[in-house]
Amino acid sequence: MGTKAHWDRVYEAKGPTGVSWYEPQLRTSLDLIARTEVAPDARIIDVGGGASTLVDDLVHGGYRDLTVLDVSGEALAFAKARLGARAGGVTWVEGDVTQAGLPWWAYDLWHDRAVFHFLTAAADRRAYVEVVRRALKPGGHVIIATFGPAGPSRCSGLPVVRYGPEGLAREFGEGFRLMEARPEEHRTPEGNVQQFTYARFQEVSGSFSVGSSGAIRTAPGV
Repeated sequence: MGTKAHWDRVYEAKGPTGVSWYEPQLRTSLDLIARTEVAPDARIIDVGGGASTLVDDLVHGGYRDLTVLDVSGEALAFAKARLGARAGGVTWVEGDVTQAGLPWWAYDLWHDRAVFHFLTAAADRRAYVEVVRRALKPGGHVIIATFGPAGPSRCSGLPVVRYGPEGLAREFGEGFRLMEARPEEHRTPEGNVQQFTYARFQEVSGSFSVGSSGAIRTAPGV
């Protein structure tokens, strides 16, 4: 079964509030987003946002340029239905983040809660980080949440990679400064407790440059 089919099946079976990562409000994510101090017109992408309520809270908070990307069309459909008419003000992208062809230098803030830890192959992780490098504006912000070192080793039938802050920093490498990190004990709808690691990074100025022709490219060594 392919990735899209797997996650569509999960959402069909459990719905948006039955999946283990469900929270009625992503308070930690919202707090970290607020701490970046991005403006209401900042371009924000929620990777793996699917049926998450984060987009609802960002819309209510006055953010006006929002993109939600998820491999599962089922998950996106739940979010669109919940938002109703307000869904028309959000850009919805169905696809695998490592292959989605996101625009260059587009986003002020990249948010991902519980996608990166499913990338068990080093090549997939490198592809993900390269997409972030290309899609994020210079000085932009990245908020990543994964299972922590004491978190589950599998989720929804799939293996995951668990991270502490230092492990995430190594994956993103030069060009991203770790600004802060915090653990979180997430309680699933079934009442189980899962350890998450949240990390907030900022793109270090100088990781990107603009050539004399105006074409955007990564700087040497990045």
